[in-house]
Amino acid sequence: MKPVTSDTLPEGIVWRRIWDPALRMFHWLFAGAVLLAWGLGKWGPAIMTVHYYVGYLVIGLLVFRLIWGLIGPAPARFSHFLFGPVTTLRYLTHLPRRQPSYWPGHNPLGALSVFALLGLVGLQVASGLFSDPDDYLNVGPLAGLVEFETARWANGWHHRLSTLLAVIVGLHVGAVLFYRIWKREDLVRPMITGKKAVRKDGSAPAE
Repeated sequence: MKPVTSDTLPEGIVWRRIWDPALRMFHWLFAGAVLLAWGLGKWGPAIMTVHYYVGYLVIGLLVFRLIWGLIGPAPARFSHFLFGPVTTLRYLTHLPRRQPSYWPGHNPLGALSVFALLGLVGLQVASGLFSDPDDYLNVGPLAGLVEFETARWANGWHHRLSTLLAVIVGLHVGAVLFYRIWKREDLVRPMITGKKAVRKDGSAPAE
């Protein structure tokens, strides 16, 4: 089976602009900022000023995504990809099929990935804001608002969550590769061009 291109679209399938420019810009800025903050936290200089500034950028991007998820175009809104357990399980049951799903937006698995990443990164930045590693240098800006033991607890979770974040990001990348190689569905190109192969009537697959 060949990858889906403009020359190989099945009957009833069309290219349609799904992802708006603001969402696409957010996606790549968010990915770059999270990876940069993670790398600086693991291997950056002892004084983590740049890590903090990148963290502030991540917070700003999170706030934007939360707002855009409420007022943005339909495919970007959380309500558009808030699927119930029945729909999600049905989708996962048919996931091994070696064919594109032509889902008009985030499919149920992609929706889980979005919510997991946004939630986990939100917890990560929150723990960082209150973190105190007891080195008198890299104290979170809000650590002074809580007891020292609480700040130390936040610091411990900041490190543990960074490991979990690496796992989730790895699974996300693995899923993108799975869709590209096994299902012949390119998820990267639509997040660059905004255009996605979907059913002409815009419906989700009846799986």
